[in-house]
Amino acid sequence: MTDKNQELVTREGFQKLQEELNHLTEIRRGEIADRIRQAREFGDISENSEYDDAKNEQYLLERRISEVQRRLRNAKIVDPSGVDTGAVDLGTRVTLRVVGKDTERTFQIVGANESDPGSGKLSHASPVGRAVLKRRVGEKVTVSTPRGATEYEIVNVEAAS
Repeated sequence: MTDKNQELVTREGFQKLQEELNHLTEIRRGEIADRIRQAREFGDISENSEYDDAKNEQYLLERRISEVQRRLRNAKIVDPSGVDTGAVDLGTRVTLRVVGKDTERTFQIVGANESDPGSGKLSHASPVGRAVLKRRVGEKVTVSTPRGATEYEIVNVEAAS
């Protein structure tokens, strides 16, 4: 496996992927198999829309299972306890202040597929994530967003729990 294929994830993100895979394989597969079985009972499957819908859902489910399995195989878990809190990195929690305002926001820097800004999880590949990566407390960064450029000051960096 090359680094290009690796997906950086937190331990929490890895566990969520495992839980999703278990749900898909242990629960959803059975539900869809039941739907297919019931649809077959309606008779001729060549003109059976319920059967076609169930088979399409099965196809999409199997694609998702394959995708989650690939992501788990290629996952590289970043341990927040081992990160250097002297600089922003994956697995750290960073507090940013908009320069010229008293507005502060705290984000945990996570892997690209774990991003959820509303929950305080910011992807290392996002514009803000890329701008603050490897920066230290007191440094200022300018981030270009669709709303225009915003300047942030890094107020605090700590290991995420």
